[in-house]
Amino acid sequence: MQLTVIEKPMTTITSQAIARYRDQLAQFPEAMLALDTIEDCEGNLEDAALALGIHVGQQPDRNDWLEGLAKRCRVAICEGNFPAALKDNNISVVVSHLGDRKVCHPLLAPLVVAYVLEQGIDNFCAPIRFKLHYGEDNS
Repeated sequence: MQLTVIEKPMTTITSQAIARYRDQLAQFPEAMLALDTIEDCEGNLEDAALALGIHVGQQPDRNDWLEGLAKRCRVAICEGNFPAALKDNNISVVVSHLGDRKVCHPLLAPLVVAYVLEQGIDNFCAPIRFKLHYGEDNS
């Protein structure tokens, strides 16, 4: 029996996207460090997440660690007006919200937000909307 491993492509952002993040997140020193790390990793969000995860005392042990971190933040990201804020590219509001809710280390929040934007906010929040609508229909 042959085992087939399917690898997802790495999520990367452009230097232009990093510059836009810098403009919006200038008031967050930890976000600037996160963006420096993304830049050092040539825009590769997964590589930056592994490096920063270790830096903050986490033990990232898988290439899809950023995806798992984003999923743990999904409820906070997909509640209220935060999806609309991301659609309008108002990332500072969501980065701040993740820190306020303490669901994500401030150094990792910009990576989570960038990852979510690259995946598409509607796709990312779809499981939450499904669960909410399914729960309403069957109560």
